[in-house]
Amino acid sequence: MALGLVRRLQAAGFEAFFVGGCVRDEQLGRVPEDYDIATNAVPAEIERLFARTVPVGRQFGVMVVVEAGRPFQVATFRAEADYRDGRHPGAVRFGDPQADAARRDFTINGLFFDPVRGQLRDWVGGAADLAARVVRTIGRPEERFAEDHLRLLRAVRFAAQLGFTIEPETWAAVCALASRIRRISAERVRDELLKIFVPGAPFADPAGATIAARGLDLLRESGLLGEVLPEIAACETCEQSPDFHPEGTVFNHLRRMLAQMPADADPLLPWCVLLHDVAKPRTAERDTQTGVIHFYGHERVGAELAREILGRLRFPRKQIETVAAVVRQHMQFKDAPRMRTATRRRMLLRPTFALELELHRLDCLGSHGRLDIYDFLRAEADELARQPELGPPLLTGHDLQALGVPPGRALGVLLREMRDQQLGGSLKTRDEALAWVKARVGEANADGLRR
Repeated sequence: MALGLVRRLQAAGFEAFFVGGCVRDEQLGRVPEDYDIATNAVPAEIERLFARTVPVGRQFGVMVVVEAGRPFQVATFRAEADYRDGRHPGAVRFGDPQADAARRDFTINGLFFDPVRGQLRDWVGGAADLAARVVRTIGRPEERFAEDHLRLLRAVRFAAQLGFTIEPETWAAVCALASRIRRISAERVRDELLKIFVPGAPFADPAGATIAARGLDLLRESGLLGEVLPEIAACETCEQSPDFHPEGTVFNHLRRMLAQMPADADPLLPWCVLLHDVAKPRTAERDTQTGVIHFYGHERVGAELAREILGRLRFPRKQIETVAAVVRQHMQFKDAPRMRTATRRRMLLRPTFALELELHRLDCLGSHGRLDIYDFLRAEADELARQPELGPPLLTGHDLQALGVPPGRALGVLLREMRDQQLGGSLKTRDEALAWVKARVGEANADGLRR
C-alpha cells in the first residue's frame, strides 16, 4: 500500500520517497513497522490526490493518508530553523529532498529510497554509518540536540536497539547536554524509555546483552539516567551483602537481571526488574556486629516508590498498580516452601503471579543463581492448573447470604475460610462447600444460644 501511495504521487508529477526509519530498517534487513513518505507535494495537493487525509500537522506540512484502513504519514519536504523550545520549530520552509534530509536527527535516519525506481538517495552519509554500525548526528550534535532535546534519549535508544556505537562527538554532546532532557514532557520521555527497556537482543548483536541492559549502561554513562530515573541511578552506590549478592551493588544486580530477560517477556517485566529493589538505598542498614547489610521493608517502600516513579512518567493507572503489586510481593517467594498449602495456592492464583514468578527467576539469576524455589513453584503452578476444582471460589457472598449469613465482617471471614478449605483440598464441589457453610452457621447459632 505504501508503494501505491508513492506511485500515485509520482504519477501526478511529484517527487516522492520512503524516508526515515523504514529505509534504515530495510537496509538492515529488518521489516519496518510503518512507512513514512516525503514529497514535494504540499498539503492542499495531497488532499486533492487522496480521498482520506487527516491534517495532523498541516502547518508543518505533515498529513496522514488513510488507505484500506491503514494510516501513512505523508510530509512535504521542509527545512526548519529557529527552534523555540527544544521541540517545536519557530519557522518551517518547504524545500527539496536534500534540505529535508539535512534537518533530520541522525545519519542512519536521513536516507531516502525511491521504491518505484529502486534507488537509494543518501545526502548525509547514512549508508556508511549503517555499515559501520554508528549513530551520528546530521551536522553539529549541539545544534541537532538543541532542536529537540528528546534526541538525547533517541541516540541511546538507537544504539541499544541496533547494537551500534555512538560516534564520539555525538556521544560527548549527549553527556554534556543530558540535563536538558528534563525540559521534555514526561509522556515523550516515557515513550522513549519504553523502547529502551524492552526484552530481547539488539538487532545487529543477537549474541550480546539485551537491549534493556545496553540501554541501562548508556543511560548511566551519559548521565541521562540520573535525569530521568534518579532513583535507579542511586542504586549504583548501594552495596549489598556478598553472601546473597556476590554481584555487588543493587545497580549491578538490576543490570544482570535485565541482561537475562527472555525475548518474549511481558512488556512490564523490565519495569518490575528496575523497581523491585528501588527502595534499597533508602532502607539500607548495616549490622554493626556482623557487618551484614539489611533492607527491612524495602518491598513495601519500593511499591510506593514504584507508584511515584511510574506516575511521574504518566504510565496508565492499571500498569502502575500491576508493577507496584509485583514489587510489594516479591519477597514472599523465599518463604513459599514453608507456607501452608492454602496460602501458597492463594499466591499462585494471584493475577500477577506469572509476572512475579519470572521476576523471581531473574532475581535469582542476577544474584546467587539458585532456582530451587522457582522450580518448586513452577511445578506447583503446573499442578494447580490441572485441578479445576481449585479455580474460582465455589460460593459467593450472595450464596452465603441466601444461607442466612448477614452482610458484614463475619461474611468476609467465612468466605476466606471457605476459600482456604478449597485451596487446601478439603472442599472440592459446590455441594461440599454448601454443607460446610451450613455446618459453620449451625455452630455459630448454637454458640449464640449457649451464651
